[in-house]
Amino acid sequence: MPEGDTIHRAADRLRPALAGKVVRRFQAPRLAGDRPKAGLRIDDVEAVGKHLLVHFEGGLTLQTHMRMTGSWHLYRPGERWRKGAHLARVIIEVDDWVAVCFSAPVVRTYRRDIDAIAAPTAHLGPDLCRADLTEADVDECLERMAAVADPSDEIGAVLLDQRVACGVGNVYKSEVLFACGLDPFTPVADVDVDTRRRLITTASRQLRSNLGAGARTTIPGGLAVYGRNRLACRRCGTTIRSRRQGEQARTTYWCPSCQPARPAHSAR
Repeated sequence: MPEGDTIHRAADRLRPALAGKVVRRFQAPRLAGDRPKAGLRIDDVEAVGKHLLVHFEGGLTLQTHMRMTGSWHLYRPGERWRKGAHLARVIIEVDDWVAVCFSAPVVRTYRRDIDAIAAPTAHLGPDLCRADLTEADVDECLERMAAVADPSDEIGAVLLDQRVACGVGNVYKSEVLFACGLDPFTPVADVDVDTRRRLITTASRQLRSNLGAGARTTIPGGLAVYGRNRLACRRCGTTIRSRRQGEQARTTYWCPSCQPARPAHSAR
């Protein structure tokens, strides 16, 4: 599943091409909801966590969620697509651009002007990719963590809960926990408030530092632990380990020396 920075990058590419433009063609063969009509103006393109939203005039919004398979591409009219047309889930054409969403499993529209509370992003916590994230937003994340997490939930799984804060995916989960020196399998009840705050602020910093072009990095030269199972830790030389975690069985990477388990969980 794409991280929040990936979706923000996609929105940043699409926005200059689409915002303020008039729709010449709209196709979405599996769309759930009302269909935008040709002639509508596109008000904005926005990323909210892992959701990419295209706002049309009149209050209609297109929501796409990429999960593991989806991606947005931008082409000039007549330019050859890099993926097959049978994979296109959304096609938005304006005068000088064609935006195509391939293979997204979630493609639907909703009326943002009628019931904002029912919007598919209404349940999400603060978006950690936002440049204007405030201390109040961080406080909200901490309040949400206390409200939605069971005391026995492992902190690695809690960081992926988009109701707490949106934007953190499997890469940043592992990288943030490494940066904060915390064992991913620590029960959230054993993580003090100051450490919880450091996790949120570190995640925001790492996400925002990767909104530009180029390879994703969290330390000089690349990533600290993600994808490095059985390789030496770049900091201490200990062998990196990995294990499935949480209900979705997402793979977590960690350094046992830099992120020591608490005594009660040393058998992990």
